[in-house]
Amino acid sequence: MSVLSSTLSIQRFHRSLLQGLALTYISFIILLPLSVIFLEASKRSWQQLWQVITAPVAVEAYKLSFGAALLAALINSIFGVILAWILVRYEFPGRRLADGLVDLPFAMPSVVAGIALVSLYGSGGVLGHYLDPGTFLGNSLQQLGIKQVNLTSSVLGVVFAKVFVTLPFVVRTVQPVLMEIEPEVEEAAHTLGANAWQTFWRILFPQLLPAILTGFTLAFARAVGEYGVVLIISGNIPYETMISSVYIYRRLEEYDYSGATAVAIVLLLFSLVILICTNLVQWWSLRYER
Repeated sequence: MSVLSSTLSIQRFHRSLLQGLALTYISFIILLPLSVIFLEASKRSWQQLWQVITAPVAVEAYKLSFGAALLAALINSIFGVILAWILVRYEFPGRRLADGLVDLPFAMPSVVAGIALVSLYGSGGVLGHYLDPGTFLGNSLQQLGIKQVNLTSSVLGVVFAKVFVTLPFVVRTVQPVLMEIEPEVEEAAHTLGANAWQTFWRILFPQLLPAILTGFTLAFARAVGEYGVVLIISGNIPYETMISSVYIYRRLEEYDYSGATAVAIVLLLFSLVILICTNLVQWWSLRYER
């Protein structure tokens, strides 16, 4: 009996020690840095912080950051499902290479990605110079009323950059679910007279929806905080192509640390909301599976 009690005591001690180490690690890596943000912002009065947060240039940066992130997440939610479907359901030469390239935005430094996109699609780039004013395609698009067609210094470039960095999220969340769905389920639906569209919407989509929503929220959160690619490709024009993260950096360059942290708190609070929504979606998906 004493041996059993000693063993249980040792197990409790090890468990408490591991829990303490985990809490300490989280505190130093996450909690303390975040608390310093609020401490820095507290150096100004609420009225001054509110003026910084609601400044017209900051509001326009919020609109572009969240609007472009929402659009990028929606685009990747659609094409991410299509790409995941192709990678799971079809065999073709280079399939493993294509599957590996999906994760490239995770591994590639943001600055390198921005330079690559500008060199390819920007004004004077390998493909972008065909859209410059004075070219046949550029003049044709302008006659149709499309004035800004290249990616540099445009809202289109901001959206494209966010689409690039958030590509893997929906693909990697939908892929495992597709792998668990047996192809025989689709074959049975076709046998009963359902076409491809009916099979997707009535059989596959309800099972994929939790994963799609999770991938969407993750992509949206990642797109809101993107900095490196957008910094290079957007031109950072106030009231036009400047996003919130770049605006924060501009405030830091002016040694306005309190103002920068005030805007950072807005993004932090929004990120917490996204995190809560992601956890709710995951909880709902687990409940759905049961």
